Formats: sequence, C-alpha cells, structure tokens
Amino acid sequence: MTQRLESAMLRARLDSSALAAAVGVDAKTVNRWLAGRVPHRRTRAVVARILDEPEDLLWPQTRPDLAPGASATAEVQVAYAHRADIPNDLWTSLLLGANEQIDIVGYAYPFVMELLPDAADVLATKCREGTRIRLAFADPDCPHVAERDALEQMNGTLAGRIRNALNMVGKLADTPGCEILLHASHLYNSVFRFDDEMIVTPYLFRARGYQHPALHLRKLSPHGIFSSFAEQFEQIWGSATPYPQGLSHGLTA
Repeated sequence: MTQRLESAMLRARLDSSALAAAVGVDAKTVNRWLAGRVPHRRTRAVVARILDEPEDLLWPQTRPDLAPGASATAEVQVAYAHRADIPNDLWTSLLLGANEQIDIVGYAYPFVMELLPDAADVLATKCREGTRIRLAFADPDCPHVAERDALEQMNGTLAGRIRNALNMVGKLADTPGCEILLHASHLYNSVFRFDDEMIVTPYLFRARGYQHPALHLRKLSPHGIFSSFAEQFEQIWGSATPYPQGLSHGLTA
C-alpha cells in the first residue's frame, strides 16, 4: 500500500523533503509514511490535495468498508421481517433518546405520533432544547400517492391517512426547530433517523407499511449503508415543499 504513496509522489515530482515542506512536517515523517505509517486524518487530506489523488487511493486501509472481505452488514444491528415486529420499546427509546436530529421521510407514518400519548408535545420540547426535527410526508394530492394507494390496494384511503398524520402533528408544525415538508417522490423505502441510529423499511410489492421488512442501522462509518440512506433523505428533503396548514383539515380516515 505504501507503493501508492510513493507512486503518487513520483507523478507529482516530489521527493520526501519536498512533500514534507509542502505539508509542513519533517522529512523523517514522510519517510515513516512511506514505511507504512498512516498519517492523521487532517494530514492525509492535505497530502491528498497536494498530490492530487483521492485519499482512499493513497491509504485504502482507512476505508475498511472497501477492503476485500469487509462485512457489508456491520451497520445493520437487527433485521426484522416486518415493521410491525419492531418492539414499541425500541421506537420509544429511539424517539426519546435523540438529542441532535430526527429525520423522517415516508408517506404517512401516523404510528410515530401514536408511540406516546403526548408525542407532539414531547417532540416540541425536544425542539426547544435544540433537537432539529425534519418530517417529510407525501403530498396527498400528488400522483405518486394515488399510485401507491392503488399498489397497496388501500381503496383511496392513503391521502386521508396522510392528512390525518399531519393533523396529529398539531402545534409541533409551528415550533421553532421543527420543519414539516411535503414531497412528491416515488419512495422505495421509508427512513426514520434518530441521531446516529435509523430504521429503514424497504418496500415490498403490494405490501402495506407495517408488512415491509425493517433494518435497524447504527452509523459506524461515513461511507456505510447508514450514510447512503441519510443522503437519500437529504435529496428528497431538498425537493420537498412546505405544507399548507389547511391540508390537515381534510379527511382524517
């Protein structure tokens, strides 16, 4: 692996002394890198920039998720056959334990607001204490909701379930620190993030929400499956729009 660093230095026409001067370290330090020592994270970033090479190409051992034989499921804590199999105690502990951020994207997910008798008040208190909460519901009037309703054979009730969920959010929608948006994305899974833990429910054809499988993830790496779903949330969130309060006054079925 040290050959990669040496090759990059040769391409950049830098010897140990020149690279050391550019980075701001002793030449002996560079020689230790060439002998196999891995620099600190910030130093790696500087060297990669100077050599114009990706950091993980110079030091692939810093990306264990890319190593041959690496476990692709290390971030999966538990896999459930159905979302309904997840214990309420787990949902509640995730909800109450989150202190930095709660991000959720799905179609309706009213069950989240039913985990506690005062869930909206609990979440509002979290916002006031500094937790960032972002809730993305499907726009009940968008074409994808009608498609999902037909796919899951819900007989036209999905739009009403979304409006009901928005109604259950109540005054939380007006709480600083909480944002509620409507998306028009065709989802293939729902994401429920609580700080560095997450529940993801991949959708099955014709199955309803509680019947989908579920993965309990814990973030272990900035390059793992957790970050992939977190990035998916950001992309959907970036295309969503604020919801008009009047929507919650529609159907409540």
